[in-house]
Amino acid sequence: MKFLDQAKIYARSGHGGPGSVSFRREAHVPFGGPDGGNGGRGGDIIARAVNGLNTLIDYRYQQHFKAESGRPGAGRDRSGASGDSVIMRLPVGTQILSDDQQTVLADLTEEGQEIVLATGGPGGKGNAFFKSSTNRAPRKSQPGEPGQEMWVWLRLKLIADAGLLGLPNAGKSTFLAAVSAAKPKIADYPFTTLHPNLGVVAVDAKEFVMADIPGLIEGAHEGAGLGHRFLGHVERCRVLLHLVDATADDPIEAWKILRRELKEYGGGLNDKPEIVGLTKLDATPPDYAEDLANALRAEGAGTVLPLSSVSGEGVTSVLRALISIIEEATFEENKPDEVEPWSP
Repeated sequence: MKFLDQAKIYARSGHGGPGSVSFRREAHVPFGGPDGGNGGRGGDIIARAVNGLNTLIDYRYQQHFKAESGRPGAGRDRSGASGDSVIMRLPVGTQILSDDQQTVLADLTEEGQEIVLATGGPGGKGNAFFKSSTNRAPRKSQPGEPGQEMWVWLRLKLIADAGLLGLPNAGKSTFLAAVSAAKPKIADYPFTTLHPNLGVVAVDAKEFVMADIPGLIEGAHEGAGLGHRFLGHVERCRVLLHLVDATADDPIEAWKILRRELKEYGGGLNDKPEIVGLTKLDATPPDYAEDLANALRAEGAGTVLPLSSVSGEGVTSVLRALISIIEEATFEENKPDEVEPWSP
């Protein structure tokens, strides 16, 4: 299934049904009176987050969603049927934005969470509604109110525990393939990954979800290369794994470039816990990786761990460091709020 993380759709709720003008006409009932029923309510457009989806590809081929309008009222005080609502099934982590792509209308971060995107129009009143002691035979009714219509953008931000970042050809896809069952495209040229990949990683009988984000280049926050579009996928991650190619001409500068991009992009990425992984350890001279790790720590890199996705050296240590941070962040998120002791 092709990955799609952004789509523009048109949503229109149903119109309300018109009320009826009718009078009771039966034998031996000379003054039956008004009995026109109300019109039915128009259907809603509902957006609901469901499990099992990780792409918006369905919304490339269907971009118009229109709910059913309410049915007209009828005589004998019969109200019209309400129109059927339309439920849009979206992946967990989808944001709904207005047409200007700036205003966030909803952020569906939990399974089962839903929002009424467009409310159906109320049905019109029939003439039975208008009868009174001074108006015994009203001949007026209301038309149904129109529904709402809008163009909105759907933007998917993957929900993963760990985000895998790095410049092109840093070994991200190779690492993800080595630690999970994911099968990303791997080749010896940059930009082999054109869309994010998800993988479930297991270590010490524990599991977490890792997202491989396509390679970023300098100026990505301004839209250069693959742009900042994919950076949104790591906004929800609890920890970042920043892979640096140890065989590159200047690994320290490569680390600094991506740190600058995270800072310029914003979204809290610069403040997230980070582990730096020095990749391609099997292709470097002995002790070189440790010297490079010390140099990165001196520049403020924090935790730096050498690894080789091919030989598996150092991979388990990296995974254990990641799961430790993820468990700590999960505990803090689920910790109940402290209640101040009551004092008389």
